[in-house]
Amino acid sequence: MDIPAMRASFAKAAAHGDQVPLWFYSHLFLTHPETRDMFPVSMAHQRDRLFAALGEVVARVDDLDTLVPILQQLGRDHRKFGALAAHYPAVGASLLATLEHFDDEWDDALAASWAEAYGVIAEVMIAAADEAADAPPWWEAEVVGHDRRTIDVAVLHLRTEQPLPYLPGQALSVETDLRPRLWRWYSPANAPRPDNALELHVRARDGGPVSTALVRQAQQGDVVRLGPPVGHLALDVDSDRDLLLVAGGTGLAPLKALVDQVARQGPARRVDLFVGARTEDGFYDRADLHRLAQEHPWLTVTCAVSHEKSSALEHGDIGDVVLRHGPWNGRDAYVAGNPATVEDTVTRLHAAGLPMGRIRTEVFAPSRPSPTVDGKVTE
Repeated sequence: MDIPAMRASFAKAAAHGDQVPLWFYSHLFLTHPETRDMFPVSMAHQRDRLFAALGEVVARVDDLDTLVPILQQLGRDHRKFGALAAHYPAVGASLLATLEHFDDEWDDALAASWAEAYGVIAEVMIAAADEAADAPPWWEAEVVGHDRRTIDVAVLHLRTEQPLPYLPGQALSVETDLRPRLWRWYSPANAPRPDNALELHVRARDGGPVSTALVRQAQQGDVVRLGPPVGHLALDVDSDRDLLLVAGGTGLAPLKALVDQVARQGPARRVDLFVGARTEDGFYDRADLHRLAQEHPWLTVTCAVSHEKSSALEHGDIGDVVLRHGPWNGRDAYVAGNPATVEDTVTRLHAAGLPMGRIRTEVFAPSRPSPTVDGKVTE
């Protein structure tokens, strides 16, 4: 494979923006109409996702140690769409046709490189899907509680009929009949429980059809579907160090799951949880955080606001507040929230002496196009 030529070819296509996925899906649906049923009725929120994922794959194509686990994850996850081995050649043919359409220097050598690369991608994904054949492609869960905490945040309590194995800190994709065939990612706010209960924190976002439906339309008794777990924010099983948890917004959910894991499974350790918001109204889960701190003497919860001077809570960006309570050099740190919060907090912690190898992060970005590739969450 001529990897530099492939990257140059992809860059040419990517420069054409929305025209590229539009051309790809038009070609796919015209040449293989049977694939249309795997996609939502409206493609407005879908068109950019394939090529965003492809861009991530192309960026890592010369790093197989990183790429193969990503492809295996994609292969397992895509079972929920009804993807079969027979669909892969159709997608590959439309992919190559699209790249050729947007590259005036396309030739047989480039076509051969792309065909070889796609063949490897498909082979790894199909094999991973086959290995997961004994597991469900998705789990059905009933909404047993819907608590609208603020105008744009709801806490959903779900219960699956069958156990759904996941690690606290991981994410699950969610589909609702309110928005069929649109899957979006959320992290359970609890560790797995014997009664198969899950808690999801959902923020309605502008232009987010699934999150808006889950917050404003979902109700008790609805059934949603949950895809296989992904993500990397799980506790380091080889460490018994005390924990520093830093959350912004609904980034609280996976960190709350880690607290639940310590409470249920141990080992015993100190846990300091910092939660940041612009104003006090942003602390949608404050009552339950207070309950957890009361129940567990090893847990300390600190809430801080960045834009409300009249608040009695601590003031400042959450990363700054965290450093005031340090040092944290002996901790394992987990940070989740919007990109700016995560980047600022990680930068401050590392500058203060905490090794990067003991900082794990999860970015909650509404515009992030490809959570299936890198484990990042939401809509």
